[in-house]
Parts: sequence; C-alpha cells; structure tokens
Amino acid sequence: MTGQIRIIGGRWRGRNIRFREAPGLRPTPSRVRETLFNWLGQELPEYQCLDLFAGSGALGFEALSRGAARVVMVEKHPATAKCLRDNAERLGATGAEIVAAEALHWLRRDKRCFDLIFLDPPFAGQDLELVLPLLHERLNPGGMVYCESPEGVSESPFWSEFRSSRAGRVTHQLLKPEQGSV
Repeated sequence: MTGQIRIIGGRWRGRNIRFREAPGLRPTPSRVRETLFNWLGQELPEYQCLDLFAGSGALGFEALSRGAARVVMVEKHPATAKCLRDNAERLGATGAEIVAAEALHWLRRDKRCFDLIFLDPPFAGQDLELVLPLLHERLNPGGMVYCESPEGVSESPFWSEFRSSRAGRVTHQLLKPEQGSV
C-alpha cells in the first residue's frame, strides 16, 4: 500500500511524493514542516543536509525544494529506499543521495558533515538516544539538528534547544550544539 504527501514550499511546491506505508512510518505533517521552515527560513541555499531516518522523504525533499544542494537520505528498508529513489527521479532531484542502510551503521562509517540533520526515527525504538551523541562531529559550524519524538530531547550539557513546538503526540525541536561540547 502506498500513501502520498505534498511538498509545501519551494520549486516543487504542490507536488506529491509517494511512500510505502510501513509500521512506524509517520510522514512529517505539512503543518509541522511549515513550522520548521518558518524557524529555519524559507530557503536553504546550498545547504548540505542529512535525513537519517528518511522514511517518506518528506523532510529531505522539502529541503531540496527550498534550495538545499544535497540531502543524503538514509533508509534501512530497501523497498522504502526504492520509493525514495523513484521520487527523486520523478522530481529531477539531482541533489538527493539515497542510501539503503541502517542509520547507526551508516553514521559510524560515513564521516561527512552537514548544515542540518533531520532525525525522525520510529518512536518505538531508542534510535534517537543512540544517534544523537554521534552528531556533534557531523555538524558544520552553525549547523543544527531537527528532532521529532514523543517527549522531546531534554537539554543537556551537549545540546540546547533553539526552538520547540508540539503537534498532537509529537514534539519537534531544533537543537544546537553547546559551545565547547564538540
């Protein structure tokens, strides 16, 4: 079974992306994406982004639509990764790099840095707690991490909350690394 979600801004505004429905897959709703891109600014010129639990690709394709130069979309389910590739081809998204891999394994072997990292892991697991400590060294200067989770990420000596909101059962946050914690 497949679903679809609409891109809400940028050059592909109004275009739909298709995704394979799967357990734990929750495409980021349009009102949450709208809030996120109001926080970030409507354009992401030349940004290097990582969508670590890509799923539907809603966040990654939205970033590309708004001018990001590259979005690496990591998705562990091969059928879902194929759907991401199909969407990238249909949109002509030359800046999309689709990787079929488990997020933690990918992070341990690929050492690139990014301006913005999207984290929207399945809520049932502990992926956020395992991955978040590894991201300091993956951010370019001034880079931020966007997280979706049921309870939100608590502030720590390593991360500070730049922006936060709640929509239904989801807390979404923009996090900045604390000075000196990298």
